Amino acid sequence: MKQRTFLPLLALALGAACFSPAFAQQATATAAVSAKPAAVFADGEVRKVDKEGRKLTIRHGEIKNLDMPPMTMVFGVSNPALVDQVKAGDKIRFKAIDQGGGNLVVTEIQPPH
Repeated sequence: MKQRTFLPLLALALGAACFSPAFAQQATATAAVSAKPAAVFADGEVRKVDKEGRKLTIRHGEIKNLDMPPMTMVFGVSNPALVDQVKAGDKIRFKAIDQGGGNLVVTEIQPPH
């Protein structure tokens, strides 16, 4: 009989502990640390367009959300139609993300301001 009463009380106590303000604060802090910053526009110049490979070589300024300094590098594209929007020499603003494992992908392209 004691065991039947003990288990529901234990479950209730553990549940209450999980919803305490300290637990919620810790969970929020952990989520904030692990969240990646949202993609922001970076300035760049298209150096090469590889339509078959669905890749763009871009000389770019700092990419803040990737913590990347200015350089020239090759990016994949999230949508194959993006390679049809530009040609070598075009100045652009673009968003890029890291899909994991160093797979950097352009997700959006705009003309420069």
